[in-house]
Amino acid sequence: MSAQLQSISTLLNAAKDSVKADLTVKLWDGSTIDYNRTDAPNIEVVINSADTIRQMLLKPNIATLFGLYGSGDISITDASPLQLLKATDHVSILKFFKSYSKAKLAKALAPFVFKERAKFSPRAFLDRFQKGKRDDKAMIAFHYDVSNDFYKLFLDSGMVYSCAYFKDWDNDIDQAQIDKLDHICRKLRLKPGEQMLDVGCGWGSLACHAAEFYGVTVKGVTLSETQFALVNERIKQRGLEDKVTVELTDFRDLKERNHFDKISMIEMFEHIGADNYDSYYKNIHRMLKPGGLCLHQASTRRVTPNLADFDHPTGYQKTITKYIFPGGELDHIGRTITDFERHGFEVHDTESLREHFRLTLELWHDKLWENRVEAEELVGDELVRLWLAYFALFEVGFQRNVVNLYQTLSSKRRIGVTGPPATREDIYA
Repeated sequence: MSAQLQSISTLLNAAKDSVKADLTVKLWDGSTIDYNRTDAPNIEVVINSADTIRQMLLKPNIATLFGLYGSGDISITDASPLQLLKATDHVSILKFFKSYSKAKLAKALAPFVFKERAKFSPRAFLDRFQKGKRDDKAMIAFHYDVSNDFYKLFLDSGMVYSCAYFKDWDNDIDQAQIDKLDHICRKLRLKPGEQMLDVGCGWGSLACHAAEFYGVTVKGVTLSETQFALVNERIKQRGLEDKVTVELTDFRDLKERNHFDKISMIEMFEHIGADNYDSYYKNIHRMLKPGGLCLHQASTRRVTPNLADFDHPTGYQKTITKYIFPGGELDHIGRTITDFERHGFEVHDTESLREHFRLTLELWHDKLWENRVEAEELVGDELVRLWLAYFALFEVGFQRNVVNLYQTLSSKRRIGVTGPPATREDIYA
């Protein structure tokens, strides 16, 4: 056995009494180390080369693991990323490395440090997105212009790419997404003849639902060219050309002022970036009529005890912005509410949908896993692995209450009676 194999085997065996997991680690020579937390079948994780260990040593963080799984340097045998995460108590792994002798750890890892680095880089997928001046259109294209057919493989039949709303936890994703669209429309108290703006309209599901069932006229905006191409087909299929229009533009470039009765912003805020938050609120305020309602739905991060620490990116954030959402950032709900008030809004309601998004992500993950062969034919196996890992990572984040999702209903501030009715019976009846 080589020095590298001997060293990593010693380290992995030393962890057996501490790490709580139902998994088997298979090394590049075929040898295995078993961890048994319960009587459940073990999931096999394969480390395909010594250089995989070296790359983890050079940058020991979640982004490295994410990239190594995407590139295939780490693989999972006959199980999905979410199944692996559910079978592993990652806290026990962290505790082991914190308690393990630093001298023994250095000895175990020394054989990997000075070996020649492999030429292959798991970051190859990212080469088409370059650093430099922020380009929101390019960032949106990176995530959304992958392939409409790819999204069809894991979304509901209506292609709603945002948190679903489960009136019953046993509902399927199609019903839960219809209920979510209706939940938004009811919160906005849409009325026939009103003018509505849907910012970041995606494939037009909310815009079409609002126009067809609530009689409003909707303008949608998107920065994704592939979404724009398909959304216009979907509008025609539903016969809503006179009710729904979509523009391929940045919402901040729209010229309307005090024009829209209602505005929806559904999970597009995550793409804005903290430096652009003020611009976001100012432009929504400019376009909304006095007393008009807007619904902001966005994922958030749990706030830090020291507020000054919040804007330091976490390992999870670095991973997702590197591989999935370039330029993306999550705010905390306290600042969201404060910013609405700072920019001339009255905040009426804030509702947490954390458990709804956890289940949504699980269903997306499982559906993509079921359709992974077809997905790989469309976009390649590396991208499919990255997306599966992304869904799994966020599902666990919502499960652990590290991230959340809120709907915040506000109105453009004015004197006197404004906004929703006296009670919320019309929404939850």
